[in-house]
Amino acid sequence: MPADLETGRLAYDQHDWPRAYEYLRGAEEPEDIQRLAVAAQLAGYEEAAIEQLQRAHSAFLKRGDLEPAIRAGGQLAMYLLNRGEFAQAGGWLARSRRLLDELNRDSAEAGFLMIPAALQALEQGDVAQASRIFEQVIEIAERFEDADLGAMGRLGRGQSLVITGQLAAGLELFDETMVAVTSGEVSPIVSGIIYCAVIDGCRRIYDLRRAQEWTEALDHWCESQPGLVPFRGNCLVFRSQIKQFHGAWADALSEADRACALLTKPRVQSAAGDAFYQLGELHRLRGDYAKADAAYQQANDTGRSPQPGLALVRLAKGQIEAAAAAVRRERDEEGDPSRRCAVLPAYVEVMVAAGDVDAARDGAGELARLADMFGAPYVRAIAGYADGAVLLAAGDPKSALESLRRALKLWRELGAPYEVARTRELIASACGALGDSESAEMELAAARKSLGQLGAVVAVHEQAPAPGGLSTRELDVLRLLAAGKTNKAIAADLFISEKTVARHVSNIFDKLGLASRAAATAYAYEHGLHRRPT
Repeated sequence: MPADLETGRLAYDQHDWPRAYEYLRGAEEPEDIQRLAVAAQLAGYEEAAIEQLQRAHSAFLKRGDLEPAIRAGGQLAMYLLNRGEFAQAGGWLARSRRLLDELNRDSAEAGFLMIPAALQALEQGDVAQASRIFEQVIEIAERFEDADLGAMGRLGRGQSLVITGQLAAGLELFDETMVAVTSGEVSPIVSGIIYCAVIDGCRRIYDLRRAQEWTEALDHWCESQPGLVPFRGNCLVFRSQIKQFHGAWADALSEADRACALLTKPRVQSAAGDAFYQLGELHRLRGDYAKADAAYQQANDTGRSPQPGLALVRLAKGQIEAAAAAVRRERDEEGDPSRRCAVLPAYVEVMVAAGDVDAARDGAGELARLADMFGAPYVRAIAGYADGAVLLAAGDPKSALESLRRALKLWRELGAPYEVARTRELIASACGALGDSESAEMELAAARKSLGQLGAVVAVHEQAPAPGGLSTRELDVLRLLAAGKTNKAIAADLFISEKTVARHVSNIFDKLGLASRAAATAYAYEHGLHRRPT
C-alpha cells in the first residue's frame, strides 16, 4: 500500500478533509476514489468532487460492483441537483435507475434513488406523495440496516409532517434523526445535510429552543473537522440569529460577516441571501442604515427578498409611504405561514405608523391565528406585542396593557432583551395614556437603558408617551395642524399623501375625542405638543 494512500485514509477517518484530499489524489481503487470524492466535497473542491464521483462510478462498474456504482451515481445526481444543474442530474438518475433494473434484486440503492422524487414532490406541494415515498425509503433502510438511508427517510418524513401541521410527530422524527447523527452512525455528508435541514425546520415553526440546541451541536460538529467548508456558512447564519436574539449583537455581527464570506466563495451558495439579510438586520438595529441598505441589496441579488427589513429602514428614516407600499406588497405575495410570521410584525408596525389602524388590526389578528397554529412562545409573543400596538393606536390603552404585559412575560422567558425593551416602550406609552406618568417614565427609562446597552437606536418610541395613545406620525401631523397648516401643506412637509394626512387627522380626532381642527390646536397647545420634540 503506497504511503500516501495510508496517510490519506487515516486523514479521512480523522475527518481532516484537506489532508485526505491531498493524499488520496493518486487513488485508483474505487473505494479510495469514493473517499477522495467525499474529501473533495467537504474541503470545498466542488468540481473535483464531481469528477471523482464520476471516476468512482466508472471504477465500480468496471469491477462489476453495480450497487456501489448505483450509489455513486445517485450521490452525483443529488450533488448536481443542489447546484441547480438539473439536466445533468436527470441524466445520472436515469443511468442509475437503468443499472438498478439490471441489478434485478432488492437493494438499499433503490431507496436512495427514490429520494429525489420525494423531494420534488415536497417542493411541488404534493406532501402526501412525498410522505408516502419517504415511508417506503424508511422501510427499505430498515430492511437493509442502512443508517444513511434511514436518516434521510426520517428527515423527509418529519418535514412532511411539519408541513401538514403535525408538529409534535414531525419534531419527534427530527429528534430521532439527530440522535443517529450525533452518535456518529451517519456519514459526514448526510450528517451535514440533516443538521441544516433539521435546524431550518425548527426555525420555520419557531421552535427556538430546538433550533438553538441543534445549532450548537452543528457548531461543535463543524469545529471537529479541520478544513470543513460546506455547512460552516449555514452554521454561522444560525449562530448569528441566536446571538442577536439573546442580545450579543457584536458577536452576531461578526458571525454574519463570516457567513457572508464563506457562502460566497468559491461560488455563491443558496444560503448566502440569508447571510446578507441577517447582516442587514444587525446594521438596521444599530442604526447604520447605509450599511443595512447595502446588505439588503446583496440579499436581493442572491435571491432572498430584502423585506421586511428594508421597509423598516424606510420607516426609521421617515419614509412611511415607501415602507407601507413595500411591506404591504410583501405581505400580499407571501403565502408560506412561517414567512408570514416574519413579515406581519413589520406590517403591523408600519401600518400603525401610517395611521391605517384597520390594516394593522388585520395583521395582528392573523398573527394571533398563526400563534394558535404554531403554538410556539415566540409567535405568541410577537402576536401579543402586535395586538398591544394596535390597541394603543386605536385609543384603548387599558386593553393594550394586558396584551403587552403577556408579551413582556414571554419575551423575558425567551431571553430576548431587545424585544423586552421594545415592549416596555409601548407599555410606557399605554401608562402615559392612562395618566400614570410615573410608571410611564420608569418603563421608558428602563427601555432606553436596555436599548443603549445593546447598541440599538431609539427611534419610533423615543419621545415621552403622548396622551391619547397618539403615534409618532400622528404627533407630527398634530404639531403641523396646530401651526395652522392645511392637509396639503402637511402632506408636503411630511412627504406623504393628502389622503394619508386626512386619515391621521381623523385618527387624532377619534383618539382625543375632538370634533374640529380648532379643538385639536387648543389640545396641542394645552399639552405642549405644538413644539417640535428635541
